[in-house]
Amino acid sequence: MAAQKKPAMRIVSLAPSATSILCAIGARRLLVGVTKWCCDVAPVARLPQVGDCWHMESVADIVALRPTLVVGSVPYKQETVGKLLEQPVNFLAMNPRSLADVYADIRLLGGIAGRATQAEALIRKMRSEFAVIARAAKKRKRRVRMYCEAWPNPRISSPPWVAELVKICAGEMIVPAGEKVTDAQVAEARPEVIVLAWAATGGKSDPEQAYKVEAWKDVPAIRERRVFVVRDELLNTPGPPLMEGARELSKLPHQNRRKRVQHRVR
Repeated sequence: MAAQKKPAMRIVSLAPSATSILCAIGARRLLVGVTKWCCDVAPVARLPQVGDCWHMESVADIVALRPTLVVGSVPYKQETVGKLLEQPVNFLAMNPRSLADVYADIRLLGGIAGRATQAEALIRKMRSEFAVIARAAKKRKRRVRMYCEAWPNPRISSPPWVAELVKICAGEMIVPAGEKVTDAQVAEARPEVIVLAWAATGGKSDPEQAYKVEAWKDVPAIRERRVFVVRDELLNTPGPPLMEGARELSKLPHQNRRKRVQHRVR
């Protein structure tokens, strides 16, 4: 009697990070649904879009795609994910904090997708890219004090993996990463460079808001007009996009202080 054929895997990704990883390891064909944000980090514009872990108009849209696995990320809206868990679907929520966690997620998705070898190759590529940046950054005489922001109100600093990227780029994240911070905390830390990468805004973070914070008027980054915008998906997507994010971060300490212009990184 012939062995029963295993049904093909069908993945709905509610996390741009998972989408970027799956595409980078050659598993795009397994994707049957994504979020609108996924199109910023992977070639998935033609796939059905079904909302995300915070906003989902209809769980039925996901169920209709007959997924064998739905991948999301933490944090998520409990009510939204709760409705999804009421359905007969397998749900995986990834919660990376560090670069080591990102590599672990790549291995996890590589194993699920049957692309373990490609997953290891991607990890090696990311590590190699970061090593190149780190070697170039070692030429700098000292570390630059940096504040990276993921959201302005309430003010939230960028995730811990961004703090690691800052360190790779010969910078120093001067407030706790991935936490609510106050204007006074940032002012007291006196960053020389401020990086805005507000979640889900692309490149639309607004430097003028930083320049108008009264408590920051004597902060070196404000006085010298060194507030920069990096597209949020390059820093807030814990996956392959971090390579470009690190390259962009590495350029910022070299920006000419005398020009005193707002700089927006692609």
